[in-house]
Amino acid sequence: MNGTDSSRTNDLPFPSEVARAPGPEPQTDLVSVVIPAFNAEATINDTLTSVRNQTHRNLEIIVVDDGSTDNTRSIVEEHASVDLRVTLISRENAGVAAARNIGWKCARSEYIAFVDADDLWSPTKIENQLRVMLAGGKRIGLVYTWFAVIDERNRIRSKGPGRHIDGDVIQYALMGNFVGNASSPLIRRRALETVRGYDSALRNAGAQGCEDMQIYYRIARKFYFGLVPEHLTGYRVVAGRMSSDRLRMFRSFCIVADEMKLDYPESAEKIDAGIRSYLQFLVGEALSFRDFRQALSLLSSPVLSHRWDPTVILVALLRQKISWLRWKLLWRLRWAAALLAGQTIARSDTVFPIGELKV
Repeated sequence: MNGTDSSRTNDLPFPSEVARAPGPEPQTDLVSVVIPAFNAEATINDTLTSVRNQTHRNLEIIVVDDGSTDNTRSIVEEHASVDLRVTLISRENAGVAAARNIGWKCARSEYIAFVDADDLWSPTKIENQLRVMLAGGKRIGLVYTWFAVIDERNRIRSKGPGRHIDGDVIQYALMGNFVGNASSPLIRRRALETVRGYDSALRNAGAQGCEDMQIYYRIARKFYFGLVPEHLTGYRVVAGRMSSDRLRMFRSFCIVADEMKLDYPESAEKIDAGIRSYLQFLVGEALSFRDFRQALSLLSSPVLSHRWDPTVILVALLRQKISWLRWKLLWRLRWAAALLAGQTIARSDTVFPIGELKV
């Protein structure tokens, strides 16, 4: 198969141009929000607050409790008691892909937004995404936003790379999850139906983790993507998050990459570059958390052994570390100079904005 899918029409105006057009006013359109939740009592309240506080008010909010054993259900029920838009579906644990599928298949809207139960949205997220979706026409299957990394106290710790990737994005999708997380996209129902929703096969293979990357790739084969170039999604990264199981995440990534190679064998080199980049990220993350055992396990993984020499990854990480140490040194010199000048450099404790809740 060629890199360009002949089943997709290519005469759509480029989405970044569409996003700047006034477009139709979308306030009357219903948007369904699906929140898969498993033992999320520590974060589900803030997540629901950020969703309920969207400036686009016409929402149905479906929380799919995936067999939680904590107080997740009772917290959701409190929100449902004061906001009729909130619905709770409880089920036995079957994994995040199955939970998302149950949610969107129960939804009434043509537009489905997913958010994990520990992530946040800025108030204008859905309003801006829906405007891009409607202005772009039916060939736009997904509209995403940039994201900010937040900690356990909702403080912004970094902001994701602001890359302008929209339109025909398949060549970017072959290299990994450029969308960045599962809580950013607004997806057209027809796109979900075309790719048959999220795939539980990764969980069944003991490789849960890259279901979002997989569905974005499959949608990108058939539809164009739109972008709202603002950091309107708060992606939480804390110790204990599922993605901390880096070995499983790497296996999951490789399974999706193998699917890509079957579809686009001529792009195998590009796909391998994406795998190397993701492995470098995972090893670097493990080392930053002083998880040396997992870093070593990643570098000695059977998945890696037949692909590349691990020293290539280590050299790349060493260069990255040197660059980081250089930046850290410059920052400390700046801090020392400010102290000598009688100034202070305050640490940023900016909280991700979710606004005041409107009952």
